[in-house]
Amino acid sequence: MLAINQSDWQPNHIPVMSNQVVEALNVKPHGNYIDGTVGLGGHTRAILEATDNKCTVLGIDKDPQVLKIAKKRLSEFGNSVILAQGNYADLEDICNKYNFIQPDGLLLDLGISSFQLEQNDRGFSFLRDEHLDMRMNQSDSISAYEIINQTTEKELANIIWEYGEERQSRKIAKAIINHRPISTTGELAALVEKVKYRKKTSRQKIHPATLTFQAIRIAVNNELEQLKKVLQVVHNLLETKSGRLAIISFHSLEDRIVKNYIRNNSSQKPRNRWELEHTTPPLWLQISKKVIKPSEKEININPRSRSARLRVAEALSIMENIDDKN
Repeated sequence: MLAINQSDWQPNHIPVMSNQVVEALNVKPHGNYIDGTVGLGGHTRAILEATDNKCTVLGIDKDPQVLKIAKKRLSEFGNSVILAQGNYADLEDICNKYNFIQPDGLLLDLGISSFQLEQNDRGFSFLRDEHLDMRMNQSDSISAYEIINQTTEKELANIIWEYGEERQSRKIAKAIINHRPISTTGELAALVEKVKYRKKTSRQKIHPATLTFQAIRIAVNNELEQLKKVLQVVHNLLETKSGRLAIISFHSLEDRIVKNYIRNNSSQKPRNRWELEHTTPPLWLQISKKVIKPSEKEININPRSRSARLRVAEALSIMENIDDKN
């Protein structure tokens, strides 16, 4: 397969739930916002256009190739955009480096960018036969190839089960071990499909290799641990300005982490002094207790949005929601 020349590549990119994101962040003129997974810049553009380019966005992404495209696509906004190559898990360090203190909101879109899915030789998709890579930052040392070909059968089964919630993880891991070395996405997808063979009458809606590919990608990029890490620091960054946190996830593992974090640290008003003394001060106010999903219209226009889930919270100053005036 011929590689796509990056200079000729045109992004087929539609940002997921962009209107809901702007509303969730409570975007206002002269605000400062962080797009922690800027990708090709779709959400950053939506934020800037909502304020008529009268706010500032710090866009962060692990992938330097993606940032080059984002820089070109967002060039019309001039100094309103600051682009930084890095990992959103290192948010504090990045904010300090760019003197981006006390932002009004943070957005994380945890999906894969169109560039990574459609550009050859990145190995994220089972729809093409490419080298097993899956690194969002290709300077990282461990790729999908190393995990598939160097991990023990037990470790591989655990990865596929824990990160993919794949019920046939042990069978798949055993088949991989027995057929190593495996070099391409096509080889891996065909092997998993063979293990998970379904009759033609099956109602299965997703490709049999979907969960295995998800698991390997999460392991390669350490995605869940990075999400947990940023959640530990984001309140300190947003607290004094009651900033908004908006996170779009695309599978249950990510969404569960976000949901539990917000719920376990959300505002609950103590009913009496005893509870006040024994209640951990809340960190967040849930803006929407129910998860926000894309509309049917958006799903029809952008099928990739169908699994997207948006959760929103607002940072509270400690004990802000306690009414002690009585």
